[in-house]
Amino acid sequence: MHNEVALKQVHLAQLSERVSVPSYDRQGLKTGIVHIGVGGFHRAHQAYYTHILQENFSIEAWGICGVGLREGDRKIKDVLEKQDHLFTLLIRHPNGEIETEVIGSLVDFILSFDDPNGVIEKMAQPDTKIVSLTITEGGYNFDTTTGEFDFSNPDVQHELKNPNEPRTVYGYLSAALRKRRDARLPAFTIMSCDNIEHNGDMTRKMLLSFMNKQDKVLAAWIKKEVSFPNTMVDRITPVTTQADIDYLKNTHGILDSWPVTCEPFIQWVIEDKFSNGRPDFEQVGVQFVADVAPYEKMKLRLLNAGHSVLGILGAIHGHKTINACMENKTFATFMRGFLDAEASPVLDEVAGINLTAYKDSLETRFANPNIKDSVSRICSESAAKLPKFLIPTLKENLANSGEIEYATLVIAAWCYYCDKAVDRNEKPIEIIDAQKEELHNAAKNTPIDVLSFIRLESIFGNLFENSRFTEKYSELVLKIYRNPNISGYMTEIISNH
Repeated sequence: MHNEVALKQVHLAQLSERVSVPSYDRQGLKTGIVHIGVGGFHRAHQAYYTHILQENFSIEAWGICGVGLREGDRKIKDVLEKQDHLFTLLIRHPNGEIETEVIGSLVDFILSFDDPNGVIEKMAQPDTKIVSLTITEGGYNFDTTTGEFDFSNPDVQHELKNPNEPRTVYGYLSAALRKRRDARLPAFTIMSCDNIEHNGDMTRKMLLSFMNKQDKVLAAWIKKEVSFPNTMVDRITPVTTQADIDYLKNTHGILDSWPVTCEPFIQWVIEDKFSNGRPDFEQVGVQFVADVAPYEKMKLRLLNAGHSVLGILGAIHGHKTINACMENKTFATFMRGFLDAEASPVLDEVAGINLTAYKDSLETRFANPNIKDSVSRICSESAAKLPKFLIPTLKENLANSGEIEYATLVIAAWCYYCDKAVDRNEKPIEIIDAQKEELHNAAKNTPIDVLSFIRLESIFGNLFENSRFTEKYSELVLKIYRNPNISGYMTEIISNH
């Protein structure tokens, strides 16, 4: 039994006898990357890749400074500060093996509420070459109906009048870029790592929309000088649980208040467009390509949509985790049927990827019994996810006379989920969605107006005008309302194919 040791820089030598710890000089690292939105995914993905690069090549220029723009980021700031910005990564393999590694690439963290000027100064300093983002779909501040920048946001209104008092990511980026331009420093690259199609293009469009109202001259400089590479990121990273914290303490004697759990699979595809240099991430397995779009579309339409298929149907069935869904043969068969019959036919060719092998790997990853990714996490913010992951596939299949039954059942089930917020056994489901009220109000009228849910144009566009879809949707949603026997309806669709 190990004695318990707090995770701190001074204890790394002692901990190195128990787990893998950073061997590079963390004190010598300069902040080359400022990352906004330090959650579990960033720590399991970009921070991990950067750590492995440091381990193998000891490049002092690429330390990461985390930034939190929400009061809710205070907890991660406090934990990281207490641990000298170290954290433990638990890589859980399907066979039960757990790789445990202390990650050292994060070297600082600033909370904008405490030090707004500190955030601007850190981005504006000469060493900062990249500002990266994991701010979720909602952080990009676009209208989901039009795809345009939402100027009605009160924080944006404030920033337009007070450019030196930023509140949103765009306010901070513009303030820092203004300082760099005035100091005649090269612009940093802005690199989105969020699950949004064409994430770099979207970030560029939103920032320039904002800047054209706030400062047209700076907007012109940004347009010319700042690169916004599109990226595709992938690693399943469930929410940290008390069991993860206890495992570290009981197995290795490590006291880490916020470790991260993830699967072994990891992927990062980036367009090689940078304003001011970049780490040699290709040395640690990152793919640099001219156009990330086919990879991104493949991942969103297969992995992310596959997750949503399992999550929404699983929630109504009563499954709590994604691996539990995959242990149910009907769910596993239905998910693969969706990938093969509906998602794959509308994908572009992806160079260097065997699509069948990729889908096989998704089945293995989703079924990993040691990840236990919660259905509630996968279902959270479905109003932001489904219009990107699932609905485009449905619309393309309607246009091509392709298969639509799988996706239509998911949308019918989502209606019931948003209305009733209970599973088939009447047990409550917690719905986490910024548009929860709007979704509920549209769904609750289904018994009176069967198409009321899909009249939500901000989510479904003009789908309610398509008679082939509405006919199938009406049939399925009424069946679910009469009897929420999801697995029975899944079986029917499987047998039709």
